[in-house]
Amino acid sequence: MNIYVGQLPYTMTEDEVREMFSEYGEIASLNLIMDKYSGQSKGFGFIDMPNNSEADKAIKALNKSMLKGREIKVNQAEERRKKSKFRRRSY
Repeated sequence: MNIYVGQLPYTMTEDEVREMFSEYGEIASLNLIMDKYSGQSKGFGFIDMPNNSEADKAIKALNKSMLKGREIKVNQAEERRKKSKFRRRSY
């Protein structure tokens, strides 16, 4: 299951996020979104957990929990919409 994690403190590292989620099960991949110019975290990321029941436990346990003074948001990630080749123009 692909999990969205938002409202993360900007100082969080991938290792810290991995440690937090690994308590609930196996992590197949973890991707913190970073600003391409500054290299600083944008405060959100995605975690892929292959076992859905472990992922559900992580979501229930961590959603709305406090982390370094911030209430984080954890839920199942929505499937990414495909970008259209053509942009709609408004006139």
